[in-house]
Parts: sequence; structure tokens; C-alpha cells
Amino acid sequence: MANLAKLDFAALDITGKNYFTWVLDTKIHLKAENLRDTIKEENISSSQDRAKAMIFIRRHLDEGLKSEYLTVEDLLTFWNALRNRYNHQTTVILPRARYEWTHLRIQDFKSVAEYNHALFRITSQMKLYGDTITEEDLLEKTFSTFHASNMLMQQQYRARGFTKYN
Repeated sequence: MANLAKLDFAALDITGKNYFTWVLDTKIHLKAENLRDTIKEENISSSQDRAKAMIFIRRHLDEGLKSEYLTVEDLLTFWNALRNRYNHQTTVILPRARYEWTHLRIQDFKSVAEYNHALFRITSQMKLYGDTITEEDLLEKTFSTFHASNMLMQQQYRARGFTKYN
């Protein structure tokens, strides 16, 4: 447990539920340390840089994953093994996020802040897994889900010609 205090971000869970955010965090950190090329195919990184990257990545793994991949010493092989194991989650998470997007309605929330939180969580997942969500999409989603009693407000917002959701 003492090791958790040293983590720069959450360790990759053995279930892989945080795989995509873990990958983004890992890539950002490796880039900051000039080690980003160590996880690319046909890289010319030094063995010392690959070792630094491997130490960093292993430090940000669930203990169960560490023991499963204990014998894998090559960084690229290790990185690809994790991708092969968890990358399939796109087929599960993206359809769920699209479903939530389709059924998201502002009237189902007690406050605009709660709605915004759900909206941004869903759109972040969709963007992370490859969908494109524009400002116009965010505005249209919000306007189109106003309760029928607020049609005048919806028309007023549309007439104002907003181009940015905030």
C-alpha cells in the first residue's frame, strides 16, 4: 500500500476497466520523460530508456498483472500484450456510451450541473473510443431534450445562435 502514494496516476486494474485512461496517462508521462518512442514499433530507443519505461509501466500495474507478466522483459512485447488483452473494450464501452447519449435528456436531472456532468462523461467516452462529438452536437442534444413545457426557452436559445456549449 505504501507504493500507491508514489503513483503518478491510477494503476491499470486487472479487469482493464480503466485501460484507455491508463494508456493515455502512460503515453503522456512517457512523452514528458522523452520515453514515448520506447512503445512504438521499430523504435531506436536505448536499452536504458526502454528499461526506464518498463519500470514506470510496471509500477502502474495491478499486483495481479505484474505477476502475470513477470517473465516478459521486452517492453514492446509487454505493451502489445496489454493492448491485445484489453483493447477489445471498445466494442463494449462505445455502444454503451452511444446508448446513454441517445437516451440522455436534460429533464431527467435535478440540476444543469448534474446534466453537464453526465453529458461530458458520455462524450468523453465516445471521443476516447473514436466518435466525433462537435459543439453543435452538444447544443442540439441539449436543446432537443428540453421538456415540452420549455419549448419557448428552446426556441429562444436556438434564435440566439449559440456556437459553443458551456
